[in-house]
Amino acid sequence: MTSPLRLGIAGLGTVGVGLVRIIQRNADLLTLRTGREIVISAVSAKSRTRNRGVDISAYDWEDDPVALARRDDVDVVIELMGGENGPAKALTEAAIDAGKDIVTANKAMLALHGQELAERAEEMGVALRFEAAVAGGIPVIKALSEGLAGNRITRIKGVMNGTCNYILTRMEDAGLPYETVFDEASQLGYLEADPTLDVGGIDAAHKLTLLSAIAFGVKPDFDAIQTSGIERISIEDIRAAADLGLRIKLLGVARVTGRGLEQSMSPCLVPADSPLGQLKGGMNMIVIEGDAVEQVILRGPGAGEGPTASAVIGDVVDIARGMHLPVFGQPATTLQAAVSAKATAAKPWYLRMSLLDKPGALAKVAEALGNAGVSINRMRQYGHQDTRAPVVIITHKTTRDAIDHASALAVKTGVLVGEPVAMAIEED
Repeated sequence: MTSPLRLGIAGLGTVGVGLVRIIQRNADLLTLRTGREIVISAVSAKSRTRNRGVDISAYDWEDDPVALARRDDVDVVIELMGGENGPAKALTEAAIDAGKDIVTANKAMLALHGQELAERAEEMGVALRFEAAVAGGIPVIKALSEGLAGNRITRIKGVMNGTCNYILTRMEDAGLPYETVFDEASQLGYLEADPTLDVGGIDAAHKLTLLSAIAFGVKPDFDAIQTSGIERISIEDIRAAADLGLRIKLLGVARVTGRGLEQSMSPCLVPADSPLGQLKGGMNMIVIEGDAVEQVILRGPGAGEGPTASAVIGDVVDIARGMHLPVFGQPATTLQAAVSAKATAAKPWYLRMSLLDKPGALAKVAEALGNAGVSINRMRQYGHQDTRAPVVIITHKTTRDAIDHASALAVKTGVLVGEPVAMAIEED
């Protein structure tokens, strides 16, 4: 049997502790499956004395994560600290320079610096793997870079942030407003330290950046993704969607068109009886479409100690087996800058507006939509609220540009209270 694979773990939060537990619990199984022992040599975290509920006394301690990366008794550096820059990036760069393989769950760092880190890692002949950075326990990176490597990928879409999915499904199931469920999610520890990363769609857009790089052979470009969050989704939207047989999801979509690569992360409506519509709680779902396989649907837990640590150890196992793949599925120097394209495909849209409760208000809104070339398919008025009259409109198929134009014209009528809420309806 070959020599043990020695790990240095930087970051002992939820995922780091989960990883230690898996290695301690399944040591014999890991040895059988890789042909070599997997051991932990040293660890590093902010606090040495914190009670983490797992015994780390047998491992050396490093206060400085960069020092961890330079240890002679560490073969693979596990980066679980997070953060797009700072200690996480310094650790990763130090590990590459020291010729160490790296496993990370850091989607933000890779979405913003992935190209330079990938080129550097491949030049040094070290692995840089990140299964845990996207969709928790779902092996979507492996699916794209290995199982589906013979496919020309045409589209990826899915729910990639479990916190947002929890909030939206909890609102529907309990009939609670957004603010109440947001506070609940915060108390349960579901939200990032900066909640905007979750509810603003940023976390999910980081993930879509990485999936697009692998699927379409493009350089990671977070800024190319049109991103909006769920902050403006109200309980009225949740109820109106249910009345229409739809559900609201924060949906990432990336697809190749003749004009370039469309990439968006935004709230959309999907049929309630569709696989995405049936997705509840903190689960994630990724739909991949390729020219040979047609469609593959991957579903599983999108976060948490066990699922994310499972993805980390999956990468460690591949390294133990001697598998060294290009970071983004093909040599980083061959990745092309994507030609970004704004979505132009026509689809139905959901519009919610609050009108002043006065004669002629609805007629003015209908006229504004007509002037923008937007045709109304269905319309529902709900009970008056003080001086407001909520109205939900479902359009015939139209474009994002037409909806934006129609919304701007509707605001100019002076009969709206606040800004319209607009969401695409994804029917397929």
